[in-house]
Amino acid sequence: MNQSETSPVNETSATTHTEELRLESPRSGLRTIGLLLVMLLAIGAVLGWFVYQGISARVLAAKALVVETDKGSVLTVSVTHPKVIQAAQDLVLPGNTQPLIDAPIYARTDGYLKKWYADIGAHVHAGELLAEIETPETDQQLVQAKANLEAAKASLGLAQVTAKRLMNLQKDGAIAMQDMDNAVADMNAKQAAVNAASANVNRLQELQSFEKVYAPFDGVVTARNTDIGALIAAGSTNSAKELFHIASTRKLRVYVSVPEQYEQAAKNGTPARLTLGEFPGRTFPGTVVRNSGSIDMASRTLLVEVDVDNPTGELLTGAYVSVHLKFSGPSATALTIPVATVMFRSEGIRAALVRDGKAVLVPITIGRDLGDALEVLAGVRPQDSLILNPPDSLISGTPVKLTKTL
Repeated sequence: MNQSETSPVNETSATTHTEELRLESPRSGLRTIGLLLVMLLAIGAVLGWFVYQGISARVLAAKALVVETDKGSVLTVSVTHPKVIQAAQDLVLPGNTQPLIDAPIYARTDGYLKKWYADIGAHVHAGELLAEIETPETDQQLVQAKANLEAAKASLGLAQVTAKRLMNLQKDGAIAMQDMDNAVADMNAKQAAVNAASANVNRLQELQSFEKVYAPFDGVVTARNTDIGALIAAGSTNSAKELFHIASTRKLRVYVSVPEQYEQAAKNGTPARLTLGEFPGRTFPGTVVRNSGSIDMASRTLLVEVDVDNPTGELLTGAYVSVHLKFSGPSATALTIPVATVMFRSEGIRAALVRDGKAVLVPITIGRDLGDALEVLAGVRPQDSLILNPPDSLISGTPVKLTKTL
């Protein structure tokens, strides 16, 4: 009874449960799909984030490379500034001492050196005997010339006697006028021959007198280039050899090149002072005696001669000296820049400056050379920034970066 009574109820419950299962099955499928979609979206988001981060990293690296490249392309330089110094009133220029008179001594006749009387360092006077030359050929030529002169004189004497006789005979009408004229012409010809022979004798005697070599002026023998028995050639050609060299040292001359801007300090008659390394603390007075009167276009300097007395011969010829000239500068101060900031270009001297973050090459006018610095008369200002050791390839407009200021 009970089984039959409960059976419909169980069947109804089973049916209901089956229907609920059928209803829940689509819902669980949808839920699963949704979960899958969510998981896929999450995975995609994660992958996208990693991709985005990778692209961003590459973009940032590229940008950083560009920045580093730009930074590397900018020239890094050290700069300094011009220095303001007190303008000196003493212009110092280099020079070399030279003798006032300097002459090589050559032989005027051919022969062999018989003897010399002055060696290097000897102080000689004008007309003093320096050497003797043996000239056997010239001596024999002189003997022959004298004999020819005597013969010419004898012929002349005979011609004179003949002409005189014929002149007396012609007065008496004993001979023709033509005969007398021939005799007079012959006498004149013989006279010309005597004159020529006499001139030849005088020439050879003068040539023979050159056997003795004399000093042409007071001075010091600075070179002796011959010795006893040496073959001597006359003249000053390539085949001839200089016998002696003499320099007059009682007064020396010094040639200096004065910069164009200081040429007013080199007027004729201006006093000068000479200093030498071998005479520390001493000065030797000199005077500007002359100048070239024109500016050398290559060096922009004026060639000036300074003479200095040297009565004791204390100063030697060829010595290096510093010539001091007084001048009045245009102002009480001057600008100097290091030599390492100067560039020598074909268009002229340039100084490398930094203006508005770029290199600028400006022309400058140089004054005195102070060794490791140069005095600048025009082109730079005290506040300018000068590039130290600029590269030779530097051009105006090149971007630069400052590292330090000295």
